[in-house]
Amino acid sequence: MTKSGITTIQLDKSVVDALKKFKRYRRETYSEIILNLIENAGEASEFKTFVQKAQEERMKELWGEGDYSGWESA
Repeated sequence: MTKSGITTIQLDKSVVDALKKFKRYRRETYSEIILNLIENAGEASEFKTFVQKAQEERMKELWGEGDYSGWESA
């Protein structure tokens, strides 16, 4: 990352303390930590969607044909 691509943000001290707990190594930057958290959140969302689709298919097998329009928000 170049210096021209860096910005300053203000974080509560409690947020900084929480971010420190996610450090994988001593010199890891907060940018790296935040990007890792964002990536993990995306993977968790993809996994949730995968599990939901698998459950939906199984429920269709168990319940037979029916209206499943509300399943996405269950």
